Amino acid sequence: MMTAEELQAKLQNVKINGAACSYTLEKCERLVPLINSINEIKKIRNAVILAHSYVAPEIVYGVADFTGDSYGLSKDAMGTTADTIVFAAVRFMGETAKILNPGKEVLIPGRDSGCSLADVVTGADVRALREKFPDYTYVCYINTTAEVKAECDVCVTSSNVYDIVQAIPNDRIYFLPDKLMGRNLQDEMARRGVAKDIKLYEGTCYVHEQYDPEMIRFMRVKFPRLEVVTHPECSPEVVRASDYVGSTSQMIKHVSQSKEKDFLVLTECGLVSRLQTEHPGKNFVGACTMCKYMKSNSLEDILRVLIKPGPQDRVVIEEPVRKRALACIEAMFRYTEGAVPRNA
Repeated sequence: MMTAEELQAKLQNVKINGAACSYTLEKCERLVPLINSINEIKKIRNAVILAHSYVAPEIVYGVADFTGDSYGLSKDAMGTTADTIVFAAVRFMGETAKILNPGKEVLIPGRDSGCSLADVVTGADVRALREKFPDYTYVCYINTTAEVKAECDVCVTSSNVYDIVQAIPNDRIYFLPDKLMGRNLQDEMARRGVAKDIKLYEGTCYVHEQYDPEMIRFMRVKFPRLEVVTHPECSPEVVRASDYVGSTSQMIKHVSQSKEKDFLVLTECGLVSRLQTEHPGKNFVGACTMCKYMKSNSLEDILRVLIKPGPQDRVVIEEPVRKRALACIEAMFRYTEGAVPRNA
């Protein structure tokens, strides 16, 4: 059983956007009964809780069994004996977990589990593109729905997109849905001397598109030894002005290994709160942006779906769609790992 004092000690360094994310003892006293109830009920239900790094700290450090990015978390779920997966994230991530874990019940507790990036493209959109550009290999970012993955050739993450696109035999690539990551992909292929005709879809993550290089220049004046760590969903102008660019997991690893003290981390606030908690000796400056979809996950709703999930909480994918989406993800495994995890 966790105490309020233990939770407060763990989260005392979280200082994001003022009092809203300040963990006083009084706040922790309100949270701990929910945390303890969740941890008890998940044992009874043989459930495992996955938490994306962007969700609230009390979820990450109070009830999560695994924390990370959507790709890593979905693979973590494959190694558990749990009957139920509660995925505190957004729906497309729950769909990825269901694709890889068809025999498990997957529940999404977020009240608003959409995504400005994933929701911009549909399976029908991809089919129409294939008719227009039939000679292209269709590469989808993992931040897409199951029906979109089912229409594409290979899935990629922010950590493996460059290497996979370079390795694809076809020199004609249609990358979707993130146009900013796509522009960074074009720049990286040019830097590597790889000739590819890369067409892009018009999607963006509303969190990452808000950052601009002017903010970086301003913060570097205030902090001369500042290290700028950026997610590749940001614009190429921001990427070029940064010191390190990588996925959420890569950003965490980089900051932990860096000898610098001052950091500007350009991604969703949840990752910054994780870094503040895990690296109290480092200084995280500047403002971050919260994702309203990720932050719609709460302890109250995790408890609710564990006790009595409704139809809207369950991730259901038609089997033909799931199998085709699985083939898209398996293609990624072949490119990156040389082996295909199977749980189908």
